Amino acid sequence: MSPSLLLAVSLIAQAPLVPPTTPTRDHNADILMKALSIQKAYAQLGDIAEVGEIRYTSAPPHKPQNPTAPGAKNPLIIRALTFVPKNLDRTKKQPLIVFAHQGIHSDFGRDYEYNAVRDLVLQGYTVIGPDYRGSTGYGAGFYNEIDYGGLEVEDVFQVREWMLENYSFLDPKRVGIIGWSHGGMITLLNILQHPGSFAAAYAGVPVTDIVLRLGYKPANYDAIFTDPRHIGKPVSGDIQEYLRRSPITYADKLATPLLIHGNTNDEDVNVIEVQRFIDALKANGKKFESKIYENAPGGHEFGRLDTKLAKESRLEIYRFLAEHLKPARPLK
Repeated sequence: MSPSLLLAVSLIAQAPLVPPTTPTRDHNADILMKALSIQKAYAQLGDIAEVGEIRYTSAPPHKPQNPTAPGAKNPLIIRALTFVPKNLDRTKKQPLIVFAHQGIHSDFGRDYEYNAVRDLVLQGYTVIGPDYRGSTGYGAGFYNEIDYGGLEVEDVFQVREWMLENYSFLDPKRVGIIGWSHGGMITLLNILQHPGSFAAAYAGVPVTDIVLRLGYKPANYDAIFTDPRHIGKPVSGDIQEYLRRSPITYADKLATPLLIHGNTNDEDVNVIEVQRFIDALKANGKKFESKIYENAPGGHEFGRLDTKLAKESRLEIYRFLAEHLKPARPLK
């Protein structure tokens, strides 16, 4: 039995001990799907990359169930998938891409993510995709550790530190970070809260302003934040906490080369969020690159599809990253 399937069996055995945030969610199914997703990574990328599964530590839980229990303040253990090009010249310094997955309560391993990893590995990038706290596939306990716009950002930053510590051929001056949607938000918060740590960043259709976002989302979205295991209050109860978790709050801190994409017919992240963030950067005199697509087919997913436009969008991303990260085999 493979390590990931052994992990799935172990987690399934443990999962019923902790009640899920959503009573109807089948965490056992999530665990099995995650194990299959990891096997797919080996199958789809094993020809060009050394695929690995790692575990590292990050910050302690945001709100431990029992704060006085032994180990309640221990660092949370985070899992990630690594992809190192098989033909990489390890005698030279090489670039790294940190890839923050999309979605709240999602995980790394969607087809578009693996396709992007293939593109990046072929260019000479080492890539890592972390499953930060709240991700699915690791049981109810880890799922309930969600800290939207909070410690999940630190989880993703710490994977950068782990990679540089464990792979001597990686260049700390050539680390990039990318993500779409929620992953785009985590990308923005990383570069804004850790200036100087990343040499380039791409944020596709990113969440940028939670206060604004909650104004046009349904009540069940608000429930993510008002859950006592998360913020525990609505915006009216602690607006500063919601602002602390919003990239737009830190627009004056931008010091990293950044490319942003938005779409006017985005049904998930309203284009006004992206545009307001762009306006905030301009108001602070920041240099960056951006493009708002006009009614691009696919709406929120437009840049992650297999359409001609999506491929052109990704080529623009790769060229932007290559300009700053200098991979061995950049796309022309």
